[in-house]
Formats: sequence, structure tokens, C-alpha cells
Amino acid sequence: MYGVSRPVTGAAAHALAAELPPHRCLLMPDIRTANSRRIAFLAAAVLLVTAGHYLTSLSEHQVHDIYRRLYYLPIIYAAFWYGLRGGVATAATVAILFAPHVLFQWRETPMQNLEQFLEMVMYLVVGGITGALSQKEAERREELRRANERVEESYARLKEQSRVLFDAEEQLRRADRLAALGELSAGMAHEIRNPLGSIKGTAEIFRDSLGPEHRLQEFTRILVKESDRLDGILTRFLDFARPRPAEGESCEVAPAVGDVVALTAERSKRAGIAVEFDPDDGLPHVAIPADSLRQILLNLVLNAVQAMPSGGGIAIAARAEKAAAFPGDTIVRITVSDTGPGVPAEARARMFAPFFTTKAGGTGLGLSICERIVRGHRGSIRLEDASPAGARFVVELPIALPGGVS
Repeated sequence: MYGVSRPVTGAAAHALAAELPPHRCLLMPDIRTANSRRIAFLAAAVLLVTAGHYLTSLSEHQVHDIYRRLYYLPIIYAAFWYGLRGGVATAATVAILFAPHVLFQWRETPMQNLEQFLEMVMYLVVGGITGALSQKEAERREELRRANERVEESYARLKEQSRVLFDAEEQLRRADRLAALGELSAGMAHEIRNPLGSIKGTAEIFRDSLGPEHRLQEFTRILVKESDRLDGILTRFLDFARPRPAEGESCEVAPAVGDVVALTAERSKRAGIAVEFDPDDGLPHVAIPADSLRQILLNLVLNAVQAMPSGGGIAIAARAEKAAAFPGDTIVRITVSDTGPGVPAEARARMFAPFFTTKAGGTGLGLSICERIVRGHRGSIRLEDASPAGARFVVELPIALPGGVS
């Protein structure tokens, strides 16, 4: 507590307790105890000195002089503890107690012994001056305390503004990276499309040369389809900062998931990972192109595979659920769960930020692209904990309504 302490009792104590927070209200008993002790000390000191005056022989002039000087101690303490009013009140009490000793025991008047009566005046002067100075010091300390609180509040606001500025700076840097990425992708698209066309043409030759029942026919079909999908990705990659909105295209969930499972089957098998797919029967079409859905699921499955180099399991589920916030009041919720180590808590808030990655050599664009595609089709994607371990990504997409409106 800054400044001169004041006794707080009665209604003032209740008002102060109502204004203080709960943890500070606990200090009220300590304040009352300290005030009681101080008042008891002052009363005891004044009464002891007064008793000494009245009980000491009048012939002991030097002892009485000592008692007169001892009165200053409770006066100064009262002024220091309780300010101007405390000092003056104690001085007046001392003067009232000392006056009968001079008038009736010494039987003196101001005309006979002016020094004794001037001593009473000095009690009031010392109590008043000391109390005033102490009160001024208390007010100055209170002003300093309030100024310190204002400085702390200003510092807190400045810290918050600095955080906002740092966030804005980070967003600007991210925008610069995205701009650079757009320029780079424009040049990459042309260079990649040429060998991609050759790969697709070779795959078509293999497909036509193999019989319809050949065991590799399914892989050649996937190779051609994935080549077409990569060509579409390159086109949309140029417009990464402004993802293409839904335009009435829709697809079935189960075939898209089946393609992703088949495409990653060999890699999952080598890593000792079992992939399970559990869809609901009769799932409605979702309002997203098939190649976009495959791209999202492929990113999620490959991330799960990379998170479990020592083996594990991946479970893919698809359910139709009611959700009033989506058109048609129905969504399809697709979950991709793994039994890996999960995602660190400090990385969760930035999982979908461009260029953020927890993998050595990762680009940090996979999940960012997935989020932009999902949001571009009025869906949502989020990360959840998988029990008892691992991670679960949840993709929610609106169903395709009749007439191609989603």
C-alpha cells in the first residue's frame, strides 16, 4: 500500500471491500488489525506519559521536562500514520491531558510560566506540520502509483498493437511469398505440361495394348486419370491466391476415395500401413469436382502415411449428416484418421497456413491448398485429436442440390 495508511472502519470498510477484487478483500482483516495495533500504541504512549506527569513529584523538574518531550513521539507517529487529521487530533489530545497538570498541579498561568503553555501550542504545530507533510507525501505516492498503473496500461496497449503490427507484417510477407509463387508457377506450368503429356500418351498406349481383363489395366486407367488431374491442378495452381468457386459440378464420394486408396495402396503396403474405408450406403453427391476431392483426400492420406514410417493404420469414413448452416441442411462429413504421433499443440494453429510445415523438406503448401479448395466450395476442414493417439482431419462438404445448385 502506498502513502500514509488510514484507519478503515464501519461503512467505509464495507464500501472499500465492495470495490476491491476478491483476493484483495482478504487483506481487510490485516488492515483492521494493523490500525487497531497503531491506535492502541498511540493511546498507551499518551496515557503512560500523562500518568508519569501526574504521578511524579512536582520537585522533579528534569523528569517532567523529559515527559513533556516524550509527548512528541506519539504525535509524530500519529501524523506519519494518519496524516494531518491524525497529527492534529493526537496533539490536541495531548494538550488537553497536559493542561490540567500545568493549571492544577503546578498551579501556573500563562503569565507565570509561558513556556509550559507554549509547549502545548508546539504540540499542535508539530502535529499539524508533520501531518501535512506526511499527507503530501502520501498523495505524491498515490499519484506515482496511478501514473505507474497508467504506464502499465499503456505498455499493455502498446504490446497488443505491436502484436497486431507483427501479424500484419507476417501477412504481408506471406502475400509476397504467394505473389512470388504465382510468378514461379506460371513458368513451371509450361515446363511440366510437356513431359506430363508424354506420360499420359505413354499410359494410353499401354492401356490400348493391354487386354480389358489384364491385371495392369486398372493401373493404366488410374495413370491416365491422374495425368488429367495433374494438368487441372497446374491450371488452378496459377490462380492459387483466388481459388475457383463451385460452379455446379458434383461427384460421388466413394469412387473418389476408392481411387485415392488404390493410388496409395503400394506405398501404404511398403510402410506397413493398413487403410480402411467405411462409407455410408447411398451417400449423396457433394458439390465439388471429383478431381478436387481426390486432390484433397490424396494430400491427407499421404500426410498420414508420412507420419507413420514404422507402420500403423488409416481409417477413412464418410457420413451424411444434418447441418442447418449448409445449403440443403445436409453435409457429407469425410474423416481421415491415423494412428501416428499426432500434431504438436504449438503447430495446430498454423497447420493450414501457407509454407508452414513440420516435415523436413516439406513445402508447407499441401494443407493450405486443401483448405482453399474446400472453402472455395463452401465447405470446411479442421484438425481433431484421434483417440487414443494420432490425428483426424475432418472435411465437411455441402451436398449437390437438384439442378446443380449447391
